[in-house]
Amino acid sequence: MSEEEGIFDDIYELLFSKSWNMWAGAMLLSVLSICLFIIANPWGSSGGLLNWGQNGFDFLGLSFPESTKDGSPTNILDHRFGLLSLTMLLGAMASAMLAREFAVRIAPAGELVKGFTGGILMGVGAVIGMGCTIGGFYSAWPALSGGGIIFVLGLAGGVFAAVKYILWEMEAHPEWSSGKSYTYCAANDGESRQPLYGLLVLLVGLGLVWRYDGSIATEQKLLGFAVIGLLIGLILQRSRFCVVRALREPFLSGDSKPAQALMGGLLVGLAGFVVIKYYGVGSETAAVASNFWFPALLGGLIFGFGMTIAGGCTVGATWRAGEGHVKLWLALLGLIISLPLAAEYLKPPLLDILPAGMQQGLFLPDTFGYLGGIMVILLVIPLWYLFVRWNEKTGRFAAF
Repeated sequence: MSEEEGIFDDIYELLFSKSWNMWAGAMLLSVLSICLFIIANPWGSSGGLLNWGQNGFDFLGLSFPESTKDGSPTNILDHRFGLLSLTMLLGAMASAMLAREFAVRIAPAGELVKGFTGGILMGVGAVIGMGCTIGGFYSAWPALSGGGIIFVLGLAGGVFAAVKYILWEMEAHPEWSSGKSYTYCAANDGESRQPLYGLLVLLVGLGLVWRYDGSIATEQKLLGFAVIGLLIGLILQRSRFCVVRALREPFLSGDSKPAQALMGGLLVGLAGFVVIKYYGVGSETAAVASNFWFPALLGGLIFGFGMTIAGGCTVGATWRAGEGHVKLWLALLGLIISLPLAAEYLKPPLLDILPAGMQQGLFLPDTFGYLGGIMVILLVIPLWYLFVRWNEKTGRFAAF
């Protein structure tokens, strides 16, 4: 073996021999979200899946004049977040195959139903709350969005209710989610062609990147989103980054480590986002939705319940689908179907009946100044930390 081959093998083992620490994943994802913000917009996920759904319905001959321009959706490859979601999926799939962790995993029928139902609920919640766990939380907090704080309160309530439901189901109707599960195409202990297939999937993703020559500003932005999407998918899969775990485990096992990792990522994002906004590099209103306070609370409740029974949020469903989990493919399908329908038929009448005071954008610096807005986030995160650590020690809100 040559020295170059030895170095390549060492790098491969470092990246794909075992899962990464979730702390590392959260930090890297925040850095990439900062990069996306510099290019155009902070990281988001539900907007991309909404675009997928709009294109799917358009293919079937259905149009959505209320939520698309002239009733015609932007092509996925020309939509920043549609493209980002696509390359995230490809990056996660390539990563899973390179690590020999891909397999078509078919859960029992009841779990498949929960995946699809959870996806539908997440789509409804994301539209009402005007964001998901990324755009409405992971990007919203660093963006100094007051609505983001309320959205997470809703998420926590939805997760708590879903955990109670799952425990009730396990005790009262265990047959609903029991039964045979099947696994196909898993890597053997010996030789496996999965790394080769992973390289091919990665080449497909890079082919999408090469589609944009960067000759105009629009293509430069799409190029950046395509590259970063691949990296995000890889990091998600290797670090097993999961907002559902961070919010669910305190109520289930009491484990606070996923929540702590999430907090670390939020602090990194906060530092970058504040600099970008304060110095005018990016829009001050980026990731600050007009969802304060009722839409954020209601949407968070629905989304939190849905993501818990599905086993993944929008990004969690994406990278787990890349690993071959059929339950999460069905969750993605539920999202793709429900997002455009809720945007077209549910959101407009709901907002029409709500008073203006229940549906406004709250950029914290507008109320408290930049230093005050930062201090609000820097107060909320330690309070969250103290709660999950206290709960971990006492088990007060933990089911087990």
